[in-house]
Amino acid sequence: MNLNTALKNQHRIYKVAALPIAAVLAFVLQTPGGLTWLEAGLIGFGLASVGEVISLPAWYSCRIAPIERTPLWRLLATHVVAAQILSLLWLGLGKLLARALSFFPSLQGIEGRFAERAAIVYGAGCVFYLLAVSFHYVALAQEATHEHEARAMQTSIQARDAELKALKAQINPHFLFNSLNSISALTSVDPVRARDMCVLLGDFLRLTLGLGEKAVVHFSEELELLQKYLAIEKIRFGDRLNMQENIQEESRSCMLPPLLLQPLVENAVKHGIASLPEGGNVRLSAERQNGRLAIVVENSWDPDAPPRRSGGLGLKNVQQRLEARYGKEASLRVNTEGELFQVSLSLPVESEEKA
Repeated sequence: MNLNTALKNQHRIYKVAALPIAAVLAFVLQTPGGLTWLEAGLIGFGLASVGEVISLPAWYSCRIAPIERTPLWRLLATHVVAAQILSLLWLGLGKLLARALSFFPSLQGIEGRFAERAAIVYGAGCVFYLLAVSFHYVALAQEATHEHEARAMQTSIQARDAELKALKAQINPHFLFNSLNSISALTSVDPVRARDMCVLLGDFLRLTLGLGEKAVVHFSEELELLQKYLAIEKIRFGDRLNMQENIQEESRSCMLPPLLLQPLVENAVKHGIASLPEGGNVRLSAERQNGRLAIVVENSWDPDAPPRRSGGLGLKNVQQRLEARYGKEASLRVNTEGELFQVSLSLPVESEEKA
């Protein structure tokens, strides 16, 4: 909290506390044989109106002597000395006020009667200072707690963002290596197709880099990326690769992390279609319903085919990215029953404003 904000808060708080302070002062000053109720009220409200000469310095005293980092002897010395000085100042202001009021005919002699109550005013100033100190220490403790929570939240957000960037940084080389392997396989068999594939790969990588810089993208943008990827693989596999889409129109405007689905489609081609001599289908469906976006990627595969060597980057990466952004609100399920390999995603619908 900066100084200007603290001063404004201090002023607002004292406005609320001034009336009770004035009432207490008037009560202790009005005693039999002492000040009348009128005199006690005038002195009490007059001193309360300048009570910030005690309350505001108490705030500074608490700032320069934090209770958790200041030795006990220094803490006591700081506030005892401050209480004496400020109470004497307050008492001096009370005497000046009493002298000014004594010029009114109906209040003559108030200065002497106030002097008889000087000890009460001085003691009230000490008590008022100690109450102000207690209040400010509680306020500072709450402020420190809020700052700690804010820092913890900021650290958590930064850690999550760093994790997401690291995960996306893993994906881009993964795309490139597999695509280059596909081009390499074609260069000796069909140079023309290999050249076409290089052109498509260039377009694909430009789009990938553009999307990868964003935190979230429209589902329609992710679909465009998938179509470019499949155009590259279509050159390699020809009629063995068929893509089918069943995309609900409302789902196209949903937001999701960029490059989230590409590893799933890539796995469908690499581990499914590539292992089938006759080829097969890759199906993508998406539906928005009840505030959630459900996406299913499934492909033909041979469950009896020997597993390919793989680090499992695709599915693992998608799972980690979902957890990093949505926590337990998103899920990834894999179904390997029968001749279809199916990956189902469910995540909260994000609007563009929220993202």
